[in-house]
Amino acid sequence: MADASDTRTARISAEEALAMHASGRPGKLETRISKPITTARDLSLAYSPGVAEPCLHIARNPALAYDYTTKGNMVAVISNGTAVLGLGNLGAVASKPVMEGKVALFKRFADVDGIDLEVGTEDVDEFVNAVRFLGPGFGGINLEDIKAPECFVIEQRLRELMDIPVFHDDQHGTAIVAAAGLINACHLTGRDLRETRLVVNGAGAAAIACVELLKAMGMRPDHVILCDTKGVVYQGRTEGMNQWKSAHAAQTKARTLAEAMEGTDVFFGLSVKGALTRDMVRSMADKPIIFAMANPDPEITPEEAREVSPSAIIATGRSDYPNQVNNVLGFPYIFRGALDVRASSINDTMKIAAAEALANLAREDVPDEVHSASAGRRLAFGPDYIIPNAFDPRLIARVPPAVAKAAIDSGVAQRPLDDLRRYARSLSGRLDPTAGALEATMDRVRENPRRVVFAEGEEQKVVRAAIAFRNAGYGRPVLIGREDRVLATISSLGLGDVDGIEIHNARLSGNNQRYVEFLYQRLQRRGHLQRDIQRLVNQDRNVFAACMVATGDADAMVTGVTRSAAVCLNDIRHAIGPTPGAIPFGLTLLVGMRGRTIFLADTLVNFRPNAQEVADIAIGAARAARHLGHEPRVALLSHSTFGDPPHERAIPMRDAIAILDQKQVDFEYDGEMSPDVALEPSIRALYPFCRLTADANILIVPGLHSAHIAARLIAHLGGGTTIGPLLLGLEKPAQIVSLDASSSQIVDIACLAAYQAITQPTVAV
Repeated sequence: MADASDTRTARISAEEALAMHASGRPGKLETRISKPITTARDLSLAYSPGVAEPCLHIARNPALAYDYTTKGNMVAVISNGTAVLGLGNLGAVASKPVMEGKVALFKRFADVDGIDLEVGTEDVDEFVNAVRFLGPGFGGINLEDIKAPECFVIEQRLRELMDIPVFHDDQHGTAIVAAAGLINACHLTGRDLRETRLVVNGAGAAAIACVELLKAMGMRPDHVILCDTKGVVYQGRTEGMNQWKSAHAAQTKARTLAEAMEGTDVFFGLSVKGALTRDMVRSMADKPIIFAMANPDPEITPEEAREVSPSAIIATGRSDYPNQVNNVLGFPYIFRGALDVRASSINDTMKIAAAEALANLAREDVPDEVHSASAGRRLAFGPDYIIPNAFDPRLIARVPPAVAKAAIDSGVAQRPLDDLRRYARSLSGRLDPTAGALEATMDRVRENPRRVVFAEGEEQKVVRAAIAFRNAGYGRPVLIGREDRVLATISSLGLGDVDGIEIHNARLSGNNQRYVEFLYQRLQRRGHLQRDIQRLVNQDRNVFAACMVATGDADAMVTGVTRSAAVCLNDIRHAIGPTPGAIPFGLTLLVGMRGRTIFLADTLVNFRPNAQEVADIAIGAARAARHLGHEPRVALLSHSTFGDPPHERAIPMRDAIAILDQKQVDFEYDGEMSPDVALEPSIRALYPFCRLTADANILIVPGLHSAHIAARLIAHLGGGTTIGPLLLGLEKPAQIVSLDASSSQIVDIACLAAYQAITQPTVAV
């Protein structure tokens, strides 16, 4: 099994991981205030004396804490660090990066707030009391990375003592996702779960949870054999036993894993690399089902298993194979459903409902954004797609309602929901689809790597970015610079070898003459002599890089850390022109702004666009937003709102509306309007004729000066993340980062440039 925090890490260096956690504000979390506390009146309402009112009401009725505090959407992620990932007992404080990551996943995938608590004790009684007495502040408890068998005792006691959900994800998260996969694997192989025979190798928390859940789902106890490092857990065995193993001891003559595997239908591995051999697979029943979930290396690889059983259905805990058993498919959505009905516990009925919802989702037709995440492989229900993709945007609308309904039906919901369909619809709007779409983009690039030129190849952070680009599997980086300096930088930074990295010195390149001829053809009637062109190619790394891309020697380029965006853009446009019929423009993504993404254009190219250019920018921005999973709603901004006050500077925005009307575009748009009308429903209500049915998510700004000011202000003062500006509308991919871009930001933009090279001209981003 694997959390999302475990995935896609094979190519990440230790240095990169440490730098990410240490950069800026250390760690991965911070506290955000959800109410304004600006004036003395705000302070009086939020704290003393106003805070006394909710305190008194809660004292009289504790259930009101769900109405007046964060309790109803707050989960505590708690560990003592005795079983951190696959690293063993690292202690409480060393578990904190994992717990912070878990909190981040709760927020990212299900909009559940969380806080990580690391409890510095291995004593069960002390741990139970610590969690128990902290419990009133939370709507649920997610236990994490606690070793067996103590985790069984801790969870059971806390469930008995507390009236909120207590869920040990290492046990139940793996069990739920694996069960979902098994439901579908049995369906594809024509098996009845009750008659299916299962061998589980490993007897820790996750393994025993899998056995217990599958038995609760109807699998016959006498068809399940549990194995550990000493062999089969059989009735009468005394060595290495405990009460949890004894509860699943089988009546069998088999004593070894190999003996247990003979004729079995299903293998669940939660143990170690290599535990399952080819001979064992050969001895299984026809069309075997193999879930080799050890991490980072499975008990047997899919390639090895299929050598002896081509018809096998195989799942692993890894993201680079089909059918990943990933806990992030479970815990965020299970808690979402449980919190929304104020469940007092998470019971077997709710777990089974989650597993069935996941299984059913995998059988549905897969939307385009999920296909993108499959790195070019067309997904359809079958042996290589029995578990949904972790970035499927439909998960939040399918799993929580199923869990909520099960909680209501089983009597543990303290606030039943009247309309589950409306609830499901409301969930779809809780998450911003941008993150999933960007992840899908990066997966696509990993499967279709490209040669990307890093024009400023002697800069330290560019060198770091190029190596990270290579390590992430995005393609082959090309550094423009003097080879001795680039190699010296790599050596001084301790970044390892240069395999898979090209270094080109513009002055000494054997391609110079070809690039000069190409560029002279383009610029000879634009005031450039041939000697001017020669100098540009020899001395300007941006021009050299752009020539590489324009002539097909590279797929894309990225620049910007040493020169202003305007200078870089001018250099690039010497060699790369606009896409026919399109207008070049800059699109900035403001991610996480009040829980959503806002697209801002034009933030890079056109200083004061005319009406036709504004309309073309709106069309390009809408296309890009739709590709990232958003239904476009475009607002053409101005200081004027529908003619008030009248001013000639507002005319291009007004005329652009008429042009869009003539084009009969397939997205919502309106203007001219001020930003508050575009983003605030109460103000927009003053204009009932406005065409926008909801807040705008694309803002077209009347001039480059205002767009740049707005984007930079938001980047420094806002509560979200800024991506871009992305340069769109050129016939070849070229991107410009900001002067203060970090290595990670350079990598992300380079990846997006590579993606443009894969998809052009079909999409704009």
